Amino acid sequence: MHIPVLKEKVLEYLNPQPNQNFIDCTAGGGGHATAILERIAPKGKVLAIDWDREAISRLRATSRLVPREGNFAEVKEIANREKFLPVHGVLFDLGLSTTQLEESKRGFSFQLLEPLDMRYNAQQPVTAEKILNYSSKAELERILKEYGEEQFAGKIAQAIVQARAQKHIEETSQLVEIIEEATPRWYHRKRIHPATKTFQALRIATNNELENLERGLQGATELIVSSGKIAVISFHSLEDRIVKRFMRDEALGEQAPRRLPIPAAMLKPGRLKLVGRAQHASDAERAANPRARSAVLRVAERMDGMT
Repeated sequence: MHIPVLKEKVLEYLNPQPNQNFIDCTAGGGGHATAILERIAPKGKVLAIDWDREAISRLRATSRLVPREGNFAEVKEIANREKFLPVHGVLFDLGLSTTQLEESKRGFSFQLLEPLDMRYNAQQPVTAEKILNYSSKAELERILKEYGEEQFAGKIAQAIVQARAQKHIEETSQLVEIIEEATPRWYHRKRIHPATKTFQALRIATNNELENLERGLQGATELIVSSGKIAVISFHSLEDRIVKRFMRDEALGEQAPRRLPIPAAMLKPGRLKLVGRAQHASDAERAANPRARSAVLRVAERMDGMT
């Protein structure tokens, strides 16, 4: 059973009130959405978005829960199309659901024998199998370094190219064997499996996850009302860095370090205000739900005069 991560902290920081409207951009099994719905009764609604058609099909639409298939990169467009306004808060839970890992048969887990698909949405043209079998060695190495922070990216990429010359790479077990043979024995004794970073990198590349996250954060910021909040749960450093940088830059406005110096009198305030510090799961939650161990929650509040 999928257990929503950091549920109580999400409720604490989003602080949903009766009759407000919220968007769950990664609805999954509906755990967070259901908890929010309880707080915003009797008239508040949740727009539950997920790119995974199977996840959406499992959610039961009601007068207050509105499931919609879609990529959260287009959260603003989806909300406007559904006339789902005003929006008082937006949640992004960036982790894979237990159902996706264990039951989707799409090769997300290196522990199961499955096809190397890794798409959240089956309508998308790119699969992990295509990336593995048709990308150049240089591109494979870039993906493993950039999206997996894999220290043996070059050796693994070379091993993939050599293996696919002999046989098309189609299943998770093939890729795991390639990775294990390409990496030193001591690497196999570390806390995480030697295939973890490669599988993460391929999933991110297949679904264009990091670029979609930046677009989604921008759309959510433009969508929410003044004092509305954005909450993001990330599970690895690449996601968290994007979220942290985005919220920081939006909080600093034109004072953000990457922008050119501007006279103080001309500075514009940022659109967001950071709410508290990064939040992590308690020891009790980590013990009950191992998925929560790497989870980081960041929250920001819209500060300008949007209504």
